[in-house]
Amino acid sequence: MLRTSIQGVSLLTSSTGAWLRHGAAATAITVVLALLGWWLLADPQWSPLGIYPLPFNGYLFWAIIFVVFAGFNLEFHPFAALPQPWRGLAITGATAVFSIVVTLLLAYGLGHFFPDFAADRADGLGYFSGALFVLFAFGTYVLTVVNWQHWPWPQLGLRQPLIGWSEIAFWFPVTLALFLILGLPAISLSTPPGAALMSVDTVIGWFYCSIVVIVLTGSLLDNRPWSRLRSPAAVAIASTVGAVGLGTALYFVLLPVVRVLVGSRNAEILGDVIHQYPAQLGVCWVFAMVLWANAFGNIGTPLVRILVTAAIAVGLFLLYFHVLAGSILHEPAVAEGASISGNGLGFINWLILVLLLYVVGADSWGLRTPEPVDGAAPATASEEKEEAVARR
Repeated sequence: MLRTSIQGVSLLTSSTGAWLRHGAAATAITVVLALLGWWLLADPQWSPLGIYPLPFNGYLFWAIIFVVFAGFNLEFHPFAALPQPWRGLAITGATAVFSIVVTLLLAYGLGHFFPDFAADRADGLGYFSGALFVLFAFGTYVLTVVNWQHWPWPQLGLRQPLIGWSEIAFWFPVTLALFLILGLPAISLSTPPGAALMSVDTVIGWFYCSIVVIVLTGSLLDNRPWSRLRSPAAVAIASTVGAVGLGTALYFVLLPVVRVLVGSRNAEILGDVIHQYPAQLGVCWVFAMVLWANAFGNIGTPLVRILVTAAIAVGLFLLYFHVLAGSILHEPAVAEGASISGNGLGFINWLILVLLLYVVGADSWGLRTPEPVDGAAPATASEEKEEAVARR
């Protein structure tokens, strides 16, 4: 079951010290698991599989969206009936199977008829075409949970898992439309030069900034300012418009920031690719926000949460690109002559996946989750939704 904090509800009901110790331990375990998994599955020098960067990133992106479907939309039905650690193991196994099956079906099934998705497309771009859909899916399906709070399905009398399945079905054509309009033309073999609305780097950088806004408002800000509106429909509309508008503003704010963080020489070498780097910093921030909301209990005021997670994001960005990617993860330089290495949309997303599987899916198994001060267990996400509907 997802922590209630990721539904936009603060868990600041136990001591800060206990949550800090829990978060530190969960972070350490997540990092160790992520490193071991990376060296085994993806490391370009050490992994025996030889799938870096593609199709590994294809498997990775589809694994993340499965966790979003299962955990966010369906609230881990039917996995929630299993005790730990079997629940976490079952979620992890199902995630792996789903990601492999979907990736191969797209590459060898759809790719047989549409060369944009073909497994034998140069540089693994066929796998990338299929995985790019996940960029838009992550935004739409997280939006409907953390900002829309599952509206309108609970108000229509639905309960889980029908709520989740309704969301998945409803948002699929919307997500597909975004992909076909914004994503695929930027990488399609049939798109004439200059015909796409945006380059693929701009699409990724800009849209991911909207994802940052979705997670930030839905998690760190307890769904404010949208939750101040009177009706669930108004909250849904305002949060959607706000995600796009504020995300666009954030994109233009982060562009000069990432130029400073990578260094002027590297920014010059990257050229137009720098437009993707707001997403590279954004994914570090999303990792920090998901970590803080779940492993650290979302402690602190909204301002404190923003400052702490933003600082973690900047530190992680610098550590990854300037140190870890080249020396520990054995990733190549971002471009010939550049002094930074890696692709944060690969390894940092891998960190996010491991974090979700361990801290959320497996309930930080092996660690004791801090108890509320009054001794009562936190309400589950589904219980909170039912209470909110009843109040309306």
